[in-house]
Amino acid sequence: MTFLDRILETKKQEVKKLRSMIPYSVWEEKMALMPQPNSFVQALSNQSPLALIAEIKKASPSKGVIASDFDPIAMAKSYEAGGAHALSVLTDEQYFQGSTAILQSVRAVTDLPILRKDFIIDEWQIYEARAIGADAVLLIVAALTDDQLVSLYRTVQSIGLEALIEVHSLEEWERIRPLHPRIVGVNHRNLHTFEVDLSMTERLSQVIDEDILLISESGIRDHSDVMRVKDFGAKGILVGETLMRYGSEHVKQGIAHLLFGANYK
Repeated sequence: MTFLDRILETKKQEVKKLRSMIPYSVWEEKMALMPQPNSFVQALSNQSPLALIAEIKKASPSKGVIASDFDPIAMAKSYEAGGAHALSVLTDEQYFQGSTAILQSVRAVTDLPILRKDFIIDEWQIYEARAIGADAVLLIVAALTDDQLVSLYRTVQSIGLEALIEVHSLEEWERIRPLHPRIVGVNHRNLHTFEVDLSMTERLSQVIDEDILLISESGIRDHSDVMRVKDFGAKGILVGETLMRYGSEHVKQGIAHLLFGANYK
């Protein structure tokens, strides 16, 4: 069983519990109280040198705890002050030490669009995302069947959210092409082997439509990596670990270094 398989088994149990606890009528009431979602497409379009989705992440299975003094509220404020165009918040508890409560706390202190980053396999998770203040959700092609992708993408659109659809190969891109997605993320980290290959952005940029926002994810550590994926054709980047390690006090300089090559002081 691969790491992704283990996560998906956990998610099935989490969804089963979520469905047993909360009926759709409750989600409907909660969603009706939420303000209009912020547009990821609008926030990420035509940014220079690239759009930045800054991620709030305490830990990962491959690296362990990334931020021992984890303060999501301070980090969100610093990301916004540093010029991030959108935020990504991990809500997976067992493997990434995230939570829906963290996303809600971040929503309370920023107007930036927020991506709920989790392993979405069921529409209940999408309703939950809307109810806690997310503006977009992550759909991982490797975790879903074609039927699931179509169904979940339609659910996302039906409640006014947007989806960052994540692929790891050209074959996965072909699976989502019929959906005509607005935002596609290319994860440089293979979820089965954990190997990182930045050139995946280059290969994908050669086949996707020009009007799609191509977002490079994982393995982006410095300004040279940013310029590399930009030259490959990326229009944005999603960065978590690299920025989290700066801490809230220094991440503004970290963003400047990442995007513009400014000297970190």
